[in-house]
Amino acid sequence: MPALLKPSEIVRLLSEHVIGQEPAKRTLAVAIYAHFRRMAMNAAESGVELSKSNILLIGPTGTGKTLLCETLARILGVPFVTADATSLAQTQFVGDEIEAILHRLVDRADGDIERAQRGIVFVDEVDKLKAIGDGARATSGESVQHALLKIMEGAPVRLKDGRHIDTTNILFICGGAFVDLDRILSRTHSFGFISTGGGDDRKILERLNARIKPTDLREFGLIPEFAGRLPIVTRLHDLDREMLVRILTEPKHAIYRQFRAMLASDGVELRIEPVVFEQIAELAIEYKAGARSLRGIFEEMMSDVMYAVPDNPGIGRVIVHSLFEQPKLAAAEIKAV
Repeated sequence: MPALLKPSEIVRLLSEHVIGQEPAKRTLAVAIYAHFRRMAMNAAESGVELSKSNILLIGPTGTGKTLLCETLARILGVPFVTADATSLAQTQFVGDEIEAILHRLVDRADGDIERAQRGIVFVDEVDKLKAIGDGARATSGESVQHALLKIMEGAPVRLKDGRHIDTTNILFICGGAFVDLDRILSRTHSFGFISTGGGDDRKILERLNARIKPTDLREFGLIPEFAGRLPIVTRLHDLDREMLVRILTEPKHAIYRQFRAMLASDGVELRIEPVVFEQIAELAIEYKAGARSLRGIFEEMMSDVMYAVPDNPGIGRVIVHSLFEQPKLAAAEIKAV
């Protein structure tokens, strides 16, 4: 079992790789801390059987849901796999697909069942499993929710190789955009608010009133049992221009750092003017894909540079003044002795 990190330590480590989304980081950090404390206490037979709390991440595409989960798994040193709820809904053999997800988790654990049983499974696009309306799509979505229920709450699953994996201690994190949820919230949160008193902390009351309730998720289209297996719900918000610029430059493995390191290995210095990062961010906002489009835009900007540098050993500097101008290729600066 990984060393138990404090929530503040988890947030600090997450922030080295994920820009912004501070409330979601804090919620995840506390949930992870509680999850591993639960596992340790249950293993020690403390006399109190602690239940697992799976997590639901709600936010538009490109806001960092998958990155948060991947980074968490890396920090904790546990195996991690992703699954697509849409793909599950499109298959006739949901049980086989779920078994395949767990088999991939075992593969990520290098075949170690015990280690796999402490891993993380991220199921994306669960909002596509809406059990509302008529027809095959609604029926399929509901059947997938029912199929996921068993492994999310904890059960032994037989793999094709004959071994069994117990999902009791596997943490399931679900994600989705939940596009119509705000419309539901605007209606259901317009009444039934917790009233305030003179000595009450307004921040706490506002947080409680803004909380996404199981009834909201049920109205959206999640069946009650499935919504009940996701007691921890947190939201990720759209990334603005400033956050997108920071994503390009600040994280430990930011794409700008990656290209600087690649070119430095060829003895080439990369300089990009600050306005370029703002231009890339603005274009990404136009694409409406969040941070997902940043790498593609950056790679396209650097394509001619990466083509030219290996054939021209005299290039010592690459300077990018604008996204809409060709990068300037120059000889290395001669420093005065």
